[in-house]
Amino acid sequence: MEKFFKLQENGTKVSTEIIAGFTTFFAMSYIIFVNPAILSLTGIPWGAVFIATIIASAVGTLIMGLFANVPYALAPGMGLNAFFTYTVVFALGFSWQQALSMVFICGIINIILTVTKIRKAIIKSIPSGLQNAIGGGIGIFIAYIGIKNAGLLNFISDPGTYIMLDGGTVISNSSAVPGLVTMNNPTVLLAIIGLILMVVLLVLKVRGAILLGIIATTIIGIPMGVVNLSSIGLTSNISTSFAELGTVFGSIFTSAGISSLFADAAKIPLVLITIFAFSLSDIFDTIGTFIGTGRKTGIFTEEDIKTLETSSGFNSKMDKALFADSIATSMGAIVGTSNTTTYIESAAGIGTGGRTGLTSVVTALLFIAAIALAPVAGIVPAAATAPALIVVGIMMMSAFKEIEWNDMDEAIPAFFAGVFMAFCYNISYGIAAGFIFYCLIKLTKRQISEVHPILLVSTLLFILNFIVLAII
Repeated sequence: MEKFFKLQENGTKVSTEIIAGFTTFFAMSYIIFVNPAILSLTGIPWGAVFIATIIASAVGTLIMGLFANVPYALAPGMGLNAFFTYTVVFALGFSWQQALSMVFICGIINIILTVTKIRKAIIKSIPSGLQNAIGGGIGIFIAYIGIKNAGLLNFISDPGTYIMLDGGTVISNSSAVPGLVTMNNPTVLLAIIGLILMVVLLVLKVRGAILLGIIATTIIGIPMGVVNLSSIGLTSNISTSFAELGTVFGSIFTSAGISSLFADAAKIPLVLITIFAFSLSDIFDTIGTFIGTGRKTGIFTEEDIKTLETSSGFNSKMDKALFADSIATSMGAIVGTSNTTTYIESAAGIGTGGRTGLTSVVTALLFIAAIALAPVAGIVPAAATAPALIVVGIMMMSAFKEIEWNDMDEAIPAFFAGVFMAFCYNISYGIAAGFIFYCLIKLTKRQISEVHPILLVSTLLFILNFIVLAII
């Protein structure tokens, strides 16, 4: 194990990696239940999505750990699953089989971009100031996810300022005002207790502070009525779920799948545009996660970055991680779920000391165990994992100190890259805002020739993407 994962070389040990694997799993285990709830609205059987989510997460994470030897976990991406359901199926009228087919093609495109080194060329093109802004911005984003999951915020929308979609989803405009909730809800109080507990453990430098905090908060939640032990037990028939998976598995290769996408020539432009939107978001979500968490923690060392820039093949950990991520999307589409991507919640495990693929292997095994133990994993409330995301976000925001805030040329794009991730709840949009303002400043100062061609093309593609989304 030492030889395979190079634990000592990476400054870690087996126990630390196991704790990190558990921490990452608990921080992202919500996807096992949330993804089926969203995708099943399209007509895919709930049980099929439940099993597909676990399979895609476990296999993708296992590949990441064994092939790339980095502590990242993969699962169907939040945001991408909502785009799949509410935009591609509900708004554009595609069937779920066609939507899965688009995800599969998106994955193939990502594989090609990775093998041809275009993805790593994108990373090389991003200036160091923007890279630090992405890292700090992801810290804000993670902390905001934690604050939201803790139930600390509510949003007030006046009548006439929102619309309600099929399924009960509400879309409000910018008049929605955030506010702090009243502190009389047991779930909110438990989250606050968990946050205080984790802060104390971290300040005292207690080993495994985040995981201990999650476990302790869950236990405290039992007498508070937030954790219901009586819910332990299989809530659905596993054999039925596997039977439903059989009706979805490989459906993209049937007449209702890929072949139907291009049957109507008039819809081909819309199909291509939708695939483009899937790919752009998937690519930059992953790049942002790696840049934001990998460099700050030393998972991707300077030597590894140099190897990424100069070598051919898969000789660097970043090369291997990008490839592992790219094949996960197509694999997930085959089993029946939306884009499988590297999860930002991996930062929770990294924050507890996870540095190698052993962390990912542990997380993958826990996903597999969750098939039978889903209700047990499900008793860990969001109030217990939300504080973990908040404190990890705090740790990551130190990347902001590397930015020259007195230099407006660097500060302006860094600001937009940093804050738009949280404000828009989307890593890619934050990166897009940073790119756009960086190019705008260079254009204004007649220094556009200094912008890397790939960054310039990426910026134009982001702008095109926003135009397309506005049209459709």
